[in-house]
Amino acid sequence: MTDAVSGFRCGTIAVVGRPNVGKSTLVNSLVGERICITSRRAHTTRHRIRAVLTRLEAQFVFVDTPGLQWSTHSLLADRLNVSATGALADVDVVLMVIEAGGWRPEDDRIVSLMKTHLVQPAKVVLAVNKIDRLRHRDALLPLIETVRGRFEFAAIVPVSAEKGSQLEDLLGELLQRLPAGEPMFEADQMTDRSVRFLAGELVREKAIRLLGDEIPYGLAVTIEQWTENEGRALIEATVWVERESHRGIVIGAGAAKLREIGRSARTDIERLLGKPVHLQTRVKLARRWRDDVAGLATLGYGAAE
Repeated sequence: MTDAVSGFRCGTIAVVGRPNVGKSTLVNSLVGERICITSRRAHTTRHRIRAVLTRLEAQFVFVDTPGLQWSTHSLLADRLNVSATGALADVDVVLMVIEAGGWRPEDDRIVSLMKTHLVQPAKVVLAVNKIDRLRHRDALLPLIETVRGRFEFAAIVPVSAEKGSQLEDLLGELLQRLPAGEPMFEADQMTDRSVRFLAGELVREKAIRLLGDEIPYGLAVTIEQWTENEGRALIEATVWVERESHRGIVIGAGAAKLREIGRSARTDIERLLGKPVHLQTRVKLARRWRDDVAGLATLGYGAAE
């Protein structure tokens, strides 16, 4: 483990917010690596994923959480909500993310959850994301006044995760609130997840992106086989769907859509592993797995994290 220099800080930072405000994109931009999968579809993130940024003066351990959801009702949704809210009690700092487009009722619900979990305002930093989409920056002023009336945030930082704007300002605010301590991870480690897990997530990301509005929320991915040597990796992945009719959507005419998902995922997995990859994908049926305890366990969602 890297020796901590005098004054070194290290702590965990829960990244919370309603779906689709750009939490995962923000985490990736802060650490400088694509650790968390992203898409324009809400509820893409399903796991707590730790992404690590190590600097000379501090180690930031970001905990990307599923977007809190109240409109979708399933056993899976319930477990994702428990996972997201559970992170509030286990971290040193909370980074709440909203959109620059305005404060929403769902944001109020997240504030209520923080109050319920007795999260101290002194440890909560607010990131107002997607400022690049505003025509005029003056539009931020009334929003900032609004959020100040909702919760006593320790700091409010407008950012653009996509453009990388004002991320150093945000890191500076987070740094002030990290406790003194030795690093939890090696300096070159960027996540607590295995490459096998990350590969499965990349396949799921490509399926979500390439299927667009046709993609069912009941899609999951498991890695069935992983054989790796110095020369290349052989990976078999299964894409799971809830309905027989969804199999045809994922496979596509002449299996063209499934091949496209595989090709796109393979490119990113090769970048992740630094070697050629042979990726084989197939589609299987798991009826109503989002509301089935056994199905959730089989597909990697056995319990709230």
